[in-house]
Amino acid sequence: QADPGNNKRYCENPEINKVPDTLDQEIWPEIENFLDNSEKIEKEFIIKNTHRAVGTRISHHLYKKYGYEKLDENFLTLNFKGSAGQSFGAFSSKGLKLNLKGDANDYVGKGLSGATISIKFPDESNLVSNENTIIGNTVLYGATSGKLFAGGQAGDRFAVRNSGATTVIEGCDSNGCEYMTGGTVVILGNVGDNFAAGMTGGMAFIYDADNNFEKKVNPDSVIWQRLETEYWIKFLKDLIFEHFKETGSILANNLLN
Repeated sequence: QADPGNNKRYCENPEINKVPDTLDQEIWPEIENFLDNSEKIEKEFIIKNTHRAVGTRISHHLYKKYGYEKLDENFLTLNFKGSAGQSFGAFSSKGLKLNLKGDANDYVGKGLSGATISIKFPDESNLVSNENTIIGNTVLYGATSGKLFAGGQAGDRFAVRNSGATTVIEGCDSNGCEYMTGGTVVILGNVGDNFAAGMTGGMAFIYDADNNFEKKVNPDSVIWQRLETEYWIKFLKDLIFEHFKETGSILANNLLN
């Protein structure tokens, strides 16, 4: 052992820094009574980029109260406004729906486990959704089920290791769908370099308006083609329509028309 000199070798003050309550812990007592009375929660909660992993603890409380996978989709809908911190909706489970008017940091829907996340710009915003980034990097990392609709673009490594979630966004940067093994990804816009690297499962639909997808995709483990069958055309159209309902996307509406 190194000579500690005049310093004591071991810590004699076993204090643990307290972690402040999360936004979830503030919200849950407020909404629990509504759930018991089967009332719809209309309130909009303000969210800041210091609020991380919002939705995770609420999912835990729902699990403790009702059990796993016993809830219908969108059993509890929570509305937020502002700029969400990292891991918005991480590990969120079936029965929970998170609506956000604003934008969100990295890791949205990390490990998503059945919940629905819907993100769009505020009503007063004049930003064009498919020309602006609304969610950060590594969104839907390791997601297993659930849905994400985002009225805007995503950053790098979108849907990495996605194994079952369904999502519609309006563009992403490099390494999209990396190592993806399942689920459905719809990207209504351009993708970055090295798309689908190591992707071995699932389905991705890319709106390739500029005919440059072949320059972006990593061909090692995927094949690609134009839509040809009525089944997949209807499948895609239904998802774009759901995206339009969730986000009010002008691009989605134009594509449907």
